[in-house]
Amino acid sequence: MTILGISAFYHDSAAAIIEDGEIIAAAQEERFTRKKHDAAFPVNAIKFCLQYSGRNLKDIEAIAFYDKPLLKFERLLETYYGFAPRGVASFVTSMPIWIKEKIFLKRVIREELEQIDGYHKNLKFLFPEHHLSHAASAFYSSPFSESAILTIDGVGEWATASIGIGKGNSIEILKELHFPHSVGLLYSAFTYFLGFKVNSGEYKLMGLAPYGNSDSPKVAEYLKIITEQLADIKADGSIHLNQKYFNYATGLRMVFDAKWEKLFGFKKREEADELQQHHCNLAYAIQKVTEDIVIKMAAEAKQLTGSENLCMAGGVALNCVANGHLLRSGLFKQLFIQPASGDAGGAVGAAQAAYYIHYHQERNTFYTTDAMKGSYLGPEFSDLDIEQTLRKYKAPFTKPENFEALAERTAQLISEGKIVGWMQGRMEFGPRALGNRSILSDARNAEMQKKLNLKIKYREGFRPFAPSVLAEEANDYFDLDAASPYMLLVAPVKESRRTEIPENYFSLSMMERLYHLRSDIPAVTHVDFSARVQTIYAETNPRFHLLLKKFKALTGYSLLVNTSFNVRGEPPVCTPDDAFKCFMRTEMDFLVIGNYILSKAEQAKWKENADWKKEFTLD
Repeated sequence: MTILGISAFYHDSAAAIIEDGEIIAAAQEERFTRKKHDAAFPVNAIKFCLQYSGRNLKDIEAIAFYDKPLLKFERLLETYYGFAPRGVASFVTSMPIWIKEKIFLKRVIREELEQIDGYHKNLKFLFPEHHLSHAASAFYSSPFSESAILTIDGVGEWATASIGIGKGNSIEILKELHFPHSVGLLYSAFTYFLGFKVNSGEYKLMGLAPYGNSDSPKVAEYLKIITEQLADIKADGSIHLNQKYFNYATGLRMVFDAKWEKLFGFKKREEADELQQHHCNLAYAIQKVTEDIVIKMAAEAKQLTGSENLCMAGGVALNCVANGHLLRSGLFKQLFIQPASGDAGGAVGAAQAAYYIHYHQERNTFYTTDAMKGSYLGPEFSDLDIEQTLRKYKAPFTKPENFEALAERTAQLISEGKIVGWMQGRMEFGPRALGNRSILSDARNAEMQKKLNLKIKYREGFRPFAPSVLAEEANDYFDLDAASPYMLLVAPVKESRRTEIPENYFSLSMMERLYHLRSDIPAVTHVDFSARVQTIYAETNPRFHLLLKKFKALTGYSLLVNTSFNVRGEPPVCTPDDAFKCFMRTEMDFLVIGNYILSKAEQAKWKENADWKKEFTLD
């Protein structure tokens, strides 16, 4: 049985195809269109999934869409009615789109599919609820036969968070939090107020939080404001948001700016404004509140299910700092977080929900770790594909005699301080670069964090970078007693690797703390001595694993800086063409693509117009 899953029309559109329960392929539309968070119908992602699986639409038993549009429309109408007369402008803007397109979503999908592969009249359409799609993507992809399930995001139809239990091929939702009360929207409101873009800048807020001064009276004041005036947090983690301060339910902005400015004592930050300590302190406060809510929700899931396992999905599940605290809390023995926890992962979950719940198929556990296959589910390219691209650009390259020689050469280059674009195998599904569409460098280099931000990624200098480490040696560097293959857990850097800090370290300015040497792996040690760790396994990524082994043989260190192969505002690269362009546009030193190595010094001068950065909308 073959099922196609689709998520679309909000953000991070994607497609996935499963066959007899196995995930065959999955990809986000943004990787093909080069529009970050592309919400359009995922035409290109569907074409890829069909092509990779060797299927046509006539071979598909069902198409599963990741939410119920009519239930979402009901929520919109009830919300506008409940908040009237507020929201008239938003109502007038949104209703024509809903009436013309989204109410008749089945027709829209049919029309789009006809453009791809012709329409198969007997094709069945299924519409699992949004949070069921999230829950399915986590539980059915996990290695657990039974598990508590926690999903947290902005909003689906009505639900903004859910607690469920999965057993075998079934999922039961036990408890839900409903709109307008939402942890995800609360976090996004602070993302907006602190000058970052909603639905893409939340991870920046998470990265900014450690620059807050936990001992500052201002932090205590902000915490009190959040928990006493903005959000009433219950013992089970459910929250009640004071809607007089929020505008997202019916307006075109997240919050009422003037009311927030009066609450916190400073103006909403604009994107170009310099970050000040009060911005950092507020980021710290909302991050701590979010962590507290997640722990409370997880404790409630434990109480309701009695399970030793927990599966998580939804956009808030990408908050790897909160995940790290949850892991260390000991509430659950085992934790699985869907690597594509956002809306893109809903495509996988919708297909899985259709297969296991609608069609009552027996659950397969043919995998040894989880069903996501390391999340390497996207397109891959042959030597012929790569050489065609390099010939098109008349790009000089070398091709070592085998991959082991290539890995040795790459490890040598990185050990010498070079920055390497690394494109191998199948593209990752989800927001993280996991070693196949990555930019790699030496974590020992104290200048690397600054150089990567300013000269390679062209992004804010405060943002941290993650380490990829041999799984078998992760505990040599980090206090981490669990697998972290998807870069979704933050763990402390071991005390033995830290350097001494001045007594006033936590009261230093943001930039003073940023450039203080904190450990022997400074490029991946954040200002609070934490790191977002990815553990690398030979079973799921033998090429990246071998590279790390070669780097250790040269340096004694079995980890590298790993950041996504893109610049700010650009989706991670998909094709050899994408990779070559990004390589030439930045100050990367080498490109290693498949079995080929390119040196920047040997390339002809890049003649592209300097305005290329305008191609990508900054996030």
